[in-house]
Amino acid sequence: MRSKPQFHGSDLELIEKYYGIPKDKIISFSSNVNPLGISPLFRESLIQNVNAVSAYPDRDYVSLRQAIGAYCGADCEKIIVGSGATELISSFIKSLLPRKAMLINPTYSEYSREILLNGGEIVSFALDPEKDFRLDPDEVLAQLDESFDLLILCNPNNPTGSAVRQESLSRLAEGCLEKNILIMIDETYAEFAEDLDRITAIPLTEKYDNLYVLRGVSKFFSAPGLRLGYSVTGNDALRAKISESKDPWSVNALAATAGAAMFRDTTYIERAKDFAKTERARLYSALQALPNLRVYKPSANFILMKILKKDVTSEMVFERAIKDGLMLRDCSSFPGLGNDHIRFCFCLPEQNDRLIAKIREMIS
Repeated sequence: MRSKPQFHGSDLELIEKYYGIPKDKIISFSSNVNPLGISPLFRESLIQNVNAVSAYPDRDYVSLRQAIGAYCGADCEKIIVGSGATELISSFIKSLLPRKAMLINPTYSEYSREILLNGGEIVSFALDPEKDFRLDPDEVLAQLDESFDLLILCNPNNPTGSAVRQESLSRLAEGCLEKNILIMIDETYAEFAEDLDRITAIPLTEKYDNLYVLRGVSKFFSAPGLRLGYSVTGNDALRAKISESKDPWSVNALAATAGAAMFRDTTYIERAKDFAKTERARLYSALQALPNLRVYKPSANFILMKILKKDVTSEMVFERAIKDGLMLRDCSSFPGLGNDHIRFCFCLPEQNDRLIAKIREMIS
């Protein structure tokens, strides 16, 4: 008998092979990608700059970093660009080589993978589901001592959807600075949040040099195939070390030239924010009205739910949904979540309505 793989949002080919469902018939509620598609200005810029592939990009990516800096409110000299957030996570871990790191769990698995690959020890700080996975900075700091050299958190967090406010991030930065601990903050989903200005750590990099904040264009800008990410840090030595160790020209010429356009597409950016805000409120309200579910309040473009119906597991819900071409995220593989948690991201409204109806059918 075939052992069932653990499916992720980009595994449509694997789903197609395993279940015999054509991938173009699957609606992926698992990938957390903005369903509005790419920025129109970015599309136009791609067409206009297609010949850029016949030359090497600027090794320092000056124009791209300037566009990113103007977009996120950071000094372009403090920005590092890379081939997606994944490369920037890897480059950071390889440059730091942490001896002992604390991860705020449940969270994205790539952090622990990179730390373990580079010989580091991991200590988990478990967020409490009874407190809606809200992080208390003083509780975290109480468990950190000088034996740690790294703290990692995702904000808003994947898969819980919970977010940490800037004042709490400042408290963490202050406390960790006293103990010589660096903090990596993954803001992959921050732009979906209604209160971005209150949760982003980028302004704090002006004050604290122990912060390394990263984002990518895969989710909010709906461009996972572009492989473009960026990080911001006020730590000159860390930035130099990462930049020196990274592969040269890790950002391709199209991403370097056309990519800047998406950060200037204010019409698209506002539309994406409004869409996320509207669907988040609508879907959260609809799900709260259903029996046998605990719905955690979301800050990003996805919702985590706990199944309360006896003898119904996340795997069962996944199986029934995928047979109707609806791909959810079975969250049983996340540390701290059992086989009763599922997550889905926002797709187009009519697709979301179809999913809500399916969830109602499965758990009511």
